[in-house]
Order: sequence, then C-alpha cells, then structure tokens
Amino acid sequence: MPKHLSPAQIDDFRQHGYAYPFDAFDAQEAARLRARIESYEQQSGYDANQTLKIKGHLALPDLVALGRHPRILDAVEDLIGPDILLFGASIFAKDGGDPRYVSWHQDSAYFGLDPHEEVTAWVGLTDSTEENGCLRVLPGSHRGPDFKHEETYAPDNMLAKGQSLMGIDESRAVSMPLRAGQFSLHHERTAHSSLPNRSRGRRMGFAFFYVPTHARLLKRRGRATLVRGVDEYGHWDADDLPTMDLDPLSMQQLRSAWGSYKDGKVLQAADMSARA
Repeated sequence: MPKHLSPAQIDDFRQHGYAYPFDAFDAQEAARLRARIESYEQQSGYDANQTLKIKGHLALPDLVALGRHPRILDAVEDLIGPDILLFGASIFAKDGGDPRYVSWHQDSAYFGLDPHEEVTAWVGLTDSTEENGCLRVLPGSHRGPDFKHEETYAPDNMLAKGQSLMGIDESRAVSMPLRAGQFSLHHERTAHSSLPNRSRGRRMGFAFFYVPTHARLLKRRGRATLVRGVDEYGHWDADDLPTMDLDPLSMQQLRSAWGSYKDGKVLQAADMSARA
C-alpha cells in the first residue's frame, strides 16, 4: 500500500512526470528553516544561491534533517521503493523583484545516473506562486531521452552553466504553486523552469535529489546518504554529514561537489550517450 500518495497520484506521476502539492510541515516550521538559511547567509557572508548547491544540505544539520523528513520520504518511497539515497540538494531563492530565472532544463542532463529513476522533491520554505516565480514543468517530457542543452552562461540564469533547452512550447507549461511547508515531486527527465520573482517578497525553496540504492553514476563513484531502508549495492560512498553548522569537513565536500559541477569540462548526459 502507498504511504503518502494515492494510486491515482502515482499513476499521474508515471504519465506526466510530476505531482503536487503535498504537505510536509506547517508554515511556522518553514519560517524557522528559512531563518536558519538566512542566518547562514549572514554568518558566511555569501548569497545562499552561490554556495548551497548540489550538496547544499551539508552546510547545516537542519537541512540534512529536512532531507530525511518522513512525509517527504514516504512520498518518494511510493515512487522509487523503500531503499533510498539522498545524493544532493540545492537551494533556489529569489529576492523580491529579482530578475533571475531558471531556464528550461532536465536534471538528468548532468546527473549521469543509471537507471534514470531519480526523483526530486522541491520543498517550499515560503509560498511559491506564479507571481514570485514558482516551479513550472512540461508534462510528459520525462518519457524520452536526455536532450542536448545549450550552455548559455546567461548572467541572470540561476543554473550553473545557464543550461537551456531550446524550442520549448510555453503553452504546454504547467505551474506548480506551493504553500510554505508543501512540496512537489518531479522526475529527473521532466523539463522544468521558473520565471523571475515579480513580487516584493523573497521566494525560497530547497530541491532534494533522491535515487533508489540500485542506481549509480555512470562515470565515477558518487557520494550519498542512506535516508531510508538498506543499501545492498554499495555504488556510493558516504557523505561527510555535518555535526554542526558549517562543519569544516562537510563544507569541504560541498565546495568540491559544487566546483566540479560548474566545471566546463563536465559532459552532458546526451554527450556521454553519444560517446558510449
């Protein structure tokens, strides 16, 4: 029996590549987590968007705990099974009037996973609306290959390389608004994007990347955290989880992972497939 999703919601995810909204926690807890992240920004002197990427949860124990939230894991388990690894997380925060955006892209283009069974939980730490630039998806786009992305490095694009899918039919886009404390789910091959924040308030969300334990990286050993079940495969080494805020060992891993991801020499999945 499903733990969080209904059979209809599971079928809908399989067909369309996304599902929403689901309740994780209340607005007060969302506000507390937002405050923790903004305290990190003040303490570190960095915009969270520039540092809490790819392994962003490793900066704060509270973010690791968020990635282990039972309601989120129940929903993920309904889609990929009971043995779950958390292999990454990234923040997406836009200030009021912020011109930054996220272009249309597939996460699978750079994850390099086999098989393609990753599920992203996008967790709202503020309300996420069409006005402030909520997540948008292209239904059914997961039922196909990894598409070639153009790396634009556009200054207002929040993605590391400004990676963009061209020729998207915007009329097919579906917005996924969330209240603070809710989350959405999408498949790694589901094309998604978000527009600039036209409101006066900050919009903040955290994306957590989950895979079943039988999944692996194609080109190297990865690092991840077992968040539910057992790992009988051993494809991943363990993350250096933080024992305190800004734990030096965890921050070293975070910076290394983010730096490697931004490296212009890292191939897209479409390129790796072509060379296989």
